[in-house]
Amino acid sequence: MSPEVESKYTLTDEAFRELRDIIYKTSGIYYTESKKYLLESRILKRIQALKLNSLYDYVNFIKNPANRGELKNLFDAITINETYFFRAEQQFESLEKIIIPELIKNKSGNSSPVIRIWSAACSTGEEPYTIAMIILEKIKPLYPNVQFQILGSDISNQVLEVAKNGVYKEYSVRNMPELYLKKYFIAKDGLFYLRDDVKRLVRFSNINLFDATQVRMVSNCDVIFCANVLIYFDIPAKQKVVSYLYDALNVGGYLFVGYSESLHGISKAFKLVHLPKAIAYKKE
Repeated sequence: MSPEVESKYTLTDEAFRELRDIIYKTSGIYYTESKKYLLESRILKRIQALKLNSLYDYVNFIKNPANRGELKNLFDAITINETYFFRAEQQFESLEKIIIPELIKNKSGNSSPVIRIWSAACSTGEEPYTIAMIILEKIKPLYPNVQFQILGSDISNQVLEVAKNGVYKEYSVRNMPELYLKKYFIAKDGLFYLRDDVKRLVRFSNINLFDATQVRMVSNCDVIFCANVLIYFDIPAKQKVVSYLYDALNVGGYLFVGYSESLHGISKAFKLVHLPKAIAYKKE
């Protein structure tokens, strides 16, 4: 690569800091200097799509208030969407066998109780759809009068479109129990089409977890799954997002984070709960 071409596809330190600050202020996602190359590689497609000449031009483009709509495309480009069905198997087992029965018992005075579950940063929908299948298969037969509302949200419109379509490749279903695969999917031409009764249980919405106004639109949740999201934030951003999630939960509600994540040093508002094969954070 010639020096001239290389300069088009690399950011000066100043331009990198400007773009990093825009991303941080709008999403809470923080890129350290060591991740500069990663940011550069992820926005090359946006340069091509916009017919811009360089990364520097892209920084100037997105700084222009008239181009704020480009932020959604930027979020699509920089977010990683690694997920598959039944990924957090131990958490789902705790949800089915311990948490949902507890929540239903606590709502027993209500003639038609509603359990609200939010899969925050749900990517292409495998997590909320896994929860929906577990509810249809394991929970509804035991508690036919209980209503379940499942929300899947993400900052990326691109992945939400995939989620709404409910069509998956073999990679997404590779760890799924055979029972669920045969009962809730139609396999055709190497693709797996989710059945409508599962899709109907889940509503999808674009929500930026760093935006207080957007998160406030979600309330009265009984369980929130927010896995592998906090790792992209620095400490102040984590504290901010976790406080929003806390406010979205009902008293007695539970928050699950990723296996490699923890609220240690982030929030003292939750009670740490040790489940048989997982941990969760409870709002008391």
